[in-house]
Amino acid sequence: MTKDDHSGHLSSVLASVSQLLQEAEFQGMIIGGIAASILGRPRYTNDVDLVILDLDNRIAEAVGKCNAYGITPRISDFEKFAQESRMLLMRHTPSGINVDISMGLLPFEREAVLRSRPVFIEGFAIPLPTPEDLIILKSISSRPVDQEDIKAILNKHPGLKRNRILSVVREFSEVLEQPDLLKKIESLFSER
Repeated sequence: MTKDDHSGHLSSVLASVSQLLQEAEFQGMIIGGIAASILGRPRYTNDVDLVILDLDNRIAEAVGKCNAYGITPRISDFEKFAQESRMLLMRHTPSGINVDISMGLLPFEREAVLRSRPVFIEGFAIPLPTPEDLIILKSISSRPVDQEDIKAILNKHPGLKRNRILSVVREFSEVLEQPDLLKKIESLFSER
């Protein structure tokens, strides 16, 4: 698949995800590489990451709704996997692009979804986190690509509420017993 093919397929999956997230029973937003490309710097991503709230007791119902938009499970025991990992591993069948749905539950995720704002791409709206919330989400991961995404978001949005970011990352750092999370974000801030 060429980059142009991938771009066309990505538009198709984003249109389906946009329609899905407009359903009244779904509160969510796009996170991951797509959000980082819009809020930071454009980069390649081979999937679409979402967080959707309150799916715990309605996984099968949610999958049924997803099916209506061409988004189907990519593993056979999706319900058991979702209950154990809090992730629905899906695929947009028309494009072949994976759609990973994080089952949001934390107060921070709920607040981030409430703060999300739509961005219009090719005529459809996709809800994105605030730059601050995306930095917080990406700070939990230790992947190099997430660190680069954070740098790009910081460069593009110099007036961010850094104290809020540090406060929330500090909480995650303590709860997860991973002091390096806070050290990494403090290091990125000191570079700016």
